[in-house]
Amino acid sequence: MYKILVSKTAKKIYFALLVIFILGTFIGFSPLNSVSSSKPATNLVFSNQAIAPVAILATADPTPKTLRVLTWAGGEIIFPRRGHPQDIELDYLQQFADEKKLEIDNIRVAKFADLIPMLLAGEGDVIAANLTNTRERAKRVNFSEPFLLTKEYLVMGSQSKSLKSGKDLNGREIVIQKGKSYESTALGLQKVYPKLKIRLVDSAISHEVLYDKLASGEYDISIQDENLIRSASTYRDDIKMSLQASATRQLAWGVAPSNKTLLTELNQFLKTQNLIAKQKPKKKHKYQSQWQKIQATKTVRFVLRNNLSSYYIWRGELLGFHYELAKRFAKEHKLRYEIIVAPNNVALLDYLLEDKADIALGFLTPTAQRRNKGIAFSRPYHYASELVIAHKDRAEITSEAELANSNIYIRPSSSYWESAVELKKTVAGINLVGVPESQETELILDKVGEKEYEMTIADSHIVDIEMTFRDDIQSLMALGAPKSQSWAVASGNDKLLAKSNAFIKKHYRGLFYNVIYNKYFKNQKRLDTHYKDYVLQNDSGVLSPYDDIVKKYAREHDFDWRLLVSQMHQESRFNPQAKSMAGAKGLFQLMPRTAKELGIVDVHVPERGIKAGVLYMNWVRERMRKDEVQEDQLIWFTLASYNAGAGHVRDAMRLAKQKGWRDDVWFGHVEKAMLLLSKSKYAAKARYGYVRGQEPVNYIRKIKRRFETYDNIVKKI
Repeated sequence: MYKILVSKTAKKIYFALLVIFILGTFIGFSPLNSVSSSKPATNLVFSNQAIAPVAILATADPTPKTLRVLTWAGGEIIFPRRGHPQDIELDYLQQFADEKKLEIDNIRVAKFADLIPMLLAGEGDVIAANLTNTRERAKRVNFSEPFLLTKEYLVMGSQSKSLKSGKDLNGREIVIQKGKSYESTALGLQKVYPKLKIRLVDSAISHEVLYDKLASGEYDISIQDENLIRSASTYRDDIKMSLQASATRQLAWGVAPSNKTLLTELNQFLKTQNLIAKQKPKKKHKYQSQWQKIQATKTVRFVLRNNLSSYYIWRGELLGFHYELAKRFAKEHKLRYEIIVAPNNVALLDYLLEDKADIALGFLTPTAQRRNKGIAFSRPYHYASELVIAHKDRAEITSEAELANSNIYIRPSSSYWESAVELKKTVAGINLVGVPESQETELILDKVGEKEYEMTIADSHIVDIEMTFRDDIQSLMALGAPKSQSWAVASGNDKLLAKSNAFIKKHYRGLFYNVIYNKYFKNQKRLDTHYKDYVLQNDSGVLSPYDDIVKKYAREHDFDWRLLVSQMHQESRFNPQAKSMAGAKGLFQLMPRTAKELGIVDVHVPERGIKAGVLYMNWVRERMRKDEVQEDQLIWFTLASYNAGAGHVRDAMRLAKQKGWRDDVWFGHVEKAMLLLSKSKYAAKARYGYVRGQEPVNYIRKIKRRFETYDNIVKKI
């Protein structure tokens, strides 16, 4: 636990006690013996355990100082498109922790109703869960100053019968999760409209499940904070906000009554950072420059695209080359950051001109057309060759002339289009075909690989990423010398541009830059394209060096051990030292955070890595079982969730249902929907955003194929 620095007064007290102690030893008396251990002098730690100042000063504490944050698992924001990349509260608390040199320990609580009891039991230091300050709660916990003001609204499925006035609530039913402050709001409405019904459901039901049940009509109406409804409305259109249900509410952090020091420190932080929410709206300020506005609001807004090179989610982790650059820029300038996802590539730059964002990141090549539009570019932070890409079956070429009479598919707004126009001047018969602006370069490459498009042009680093996943495309040639790529801001924002240039100058080709660049663009090409099954080389019935360990844990958790071995091969090639670009480790490629939550450290040790992998598979399976998939399909949904994350799988299940496919069958149904989530048209409406759908689809098919081979050769037991 973290110990607050002792004040000067406390130090004086300590030295006085020390003198008395030394003198007391000569007369057989020690003042420390008179201090009751059950009544310490003061509470100086971020927990409910009190430690006297003498103990703090006398003993150096080498252990990490930790702030334990209780959050509700059902309310977490996994892939936000507006606002902070994590829940706004956790963002603020992270700043507080950085200021106090603390480590954050996020404790995810399954049931909302358990948050306050866990806090009072000393299992956490602060609650950060969109917690409304109510009279009833204030009797049990202390609340910080409010950091956000909101109002409660009725919410329902988009196809539900609308409410014209409060009177329409008679005969309707409001569904509320137990322990939520919305319960008191609903009871108040019921007093006015007596025929209104109220149903309380398990507090483990997440916001997302609640929205699903409202959209399907299983639930009639619910109540939610305005900020939550608006956040959900950015990616789903099957719910709608209705009548206002409450006056303005204060959202704040909950702290145990005994931990007054922490409460004081949190309030001081909110005050010094100007984060205390005011009832009266702030007056609009006229800023002399965009950078001045950023400093005043302490927030910088980055606009990115949701794709594999910029910003995406993988196994619950927010990743992306540009995302990491944005975070680092904000951190070095002591700013909060907002990630705004552009719906298409034109909007990426338009958002700057419309003042919806401050900086655009996306491997943007400076062009005269873009400058004339009102865009200014930083110094280069990357160089890339533009490559002409075709299907692998296309014959190689030795000169540009051999591109004659070819169809090249490109977004008209991209810099590739201008390069293709120049190419057309020297090569006869080239036909330029414009594709929708919403199509990412990765999707265009997909279509080339599927022979839907004949050719395209793409940057070398994007092609490098694609070639780690596929072997159905090839580069025919490079068009000229590598071109520079830059950050973009609206013209006239000279101070912001100067700050961007200084950041790039500091980091370009430096340690930080090289580490994240290699992480996203230099991953070794996958090795199992033409995999010759391990078992065919071994007639002994041994599938891996770790069969006995796998069998042990498979029996404990009722898995077919051969399937787990097949999965283990797919994850790590039986290499216990394997590590992915995202930081997943060990034979089952678990993220360190996941292993920690399972109570296992050092997953590079085979026994521990296998135990962690099987435990996690079991945990994932139980979560997927709640989604009522068919029992004979459960293992495939479990594997999909293990690989891509349960959020992406649920997005695919919801999409499958919308498409008229079965949402409880993987092959030929949900897997088809998973593939669609790599297209921006569908990813924009998915809670977890973009996912390279081909990845989990191939992952499951390869495991299934290898498992079927094992099944024919080696017995289950």
